[in-house]
Amino acid sequence: MNIFFTGGLGLLLVIGLPVAFTLSLLAVAGMYFFNGGTFAFAQIPIISYKSLDDFSLTALPMYVLMSQVLVVSGVGRDLYEMASRWFRHLPGGLAIATLFCCTIFSAISGSSVATAVTVGAVALPEMVRRGYNKRHVLGLLAAGGTLGILIPPSIPMIIYGSVTGESVGKLFVAGIVPGIVLTLAFMIFSSYQTRHIKDVPATWAERLEASKKAIWGLLLPIIIIGGIYKGVFTPTEAAAVGVVLSFLIAIFIYKNMTMGVLREILVSTVKTNAMILFIIVGAMLLGYILTILQIPQTIVNFATSQDISPWIIFILINIVLLILGMFLETVSILVITLPILYPIIMALGFDPIWFAIIMVINMELALISPPVGLNLFVLKGLNKENTISEIVKGVIPYAAIMVVFMIILSFFPEIATGLVHNDIK
Repeated sequence: MNIFFTGGLGLLLVIGLPVAFTLSLLAVAGMYFFNGGTFAFAQIPIISYKSLDDFSLTALPMYVLMSQVLVVSGVGRDLYEMASRWFRHLPGGLAIATLFCCTIFSAISGSSVATAVTVGAVALPEMVRRGYNKRHVLGLLAAGGTLGILIPPSIPMIIYGSVTGESVGKLFVAGIVPGIVLTLAFMIFSSYQTRHIKDVPATWAERLEASKKAIWGLLLPIIIIGGIYKGVFTPTEAAAVGVVLSFLIAIFIYKNMTMGVLREILVSTVKTNAMILFIIVGAMLLGYILTILQIPQTIVNFATSQDISPWIIFILINIVLLILGMFLETVSILVITLPILYPIIMALGFDPIWFAIIMVINMELALISPPVGLNLFVLKGLNKENTISEIVKGVIPYAAIMVVFMIILSFFPEIATGLVHNDIK
């Protein structure tokens, strides 16, 4: 049976069938062959409805909508200009400014793709024009874009919470310190790498002018994350607040929300959410038949009965996630693996909140791992002259930093769990 599902999954993905339909087709085949034939199909609508009848998933479409609004509003451009004026006089100042902008935009969009597209479109031509090595810039942007899924709000964290039942609020708070530490590590490395480049310092008047324009982009993450951390609202309510604020900023501050732009935003949001939700339904259907056949329980029992250190199993899990990240995107990896990995982690006595951050960092690596790393193709799409090999060469040092940070986080889980309070829902 394991060969049936594993082989079927690999075969269908290789021939190019979308992940959502691959999972659903395997689930239907499993129901037919191993669970009573066509009579089992009556469970399909029940499971599909139940998999989406989750309050935490309500936040998902709203965060996607908010990121779409912010991409077109001009917030990213103003954030980059502000960061440039504050940091460009430092060695490698524009590299630091770019990563700072990635951090802030990540905290208001929750999307790595949105971060890479928005910041990359502004930063890439500007940094190359000022003498920065193009390969270094592409690597920095690809890695900086991945911060979108670590720094809250984070779409993968919402999915993790939905699949496992863990508090999305706690997951968001757990991502704050790791996100800041990883950003600082990127900044230190990129500054050293481009230390020979210094720019003309901006005047205080120029800095204040740019800060005034970018103030709305700076306030959004403070309102969203601060509100969640202080218990003013839940992550789902925070998503609604973020959507309202992003529309108000686009309409009244940037004044670029036309009916045509609104239609484009809504269509893009619907497409993105439909793709994610279809994958979730497919994964839940497959999870149902796997549970009926007791495959996850067998794997958990095997993993916990072996006379080996739990850390060996943990390392093997990370290797599997790294390999999957080379071929699948983040949502697919999460919904396919979590029903199996989460019980193993709990049985081994690991903290599920800490493991969520470990898993998200693995997903960051997936975004920049060839041959299917999404951020690699996003940056290639910004300029036809950009090549995948050039981007990969530039991103390798940042991938190494992520791996080292994951090792450090394994020894010091408090980096992720220190801010988590029991009263965060």
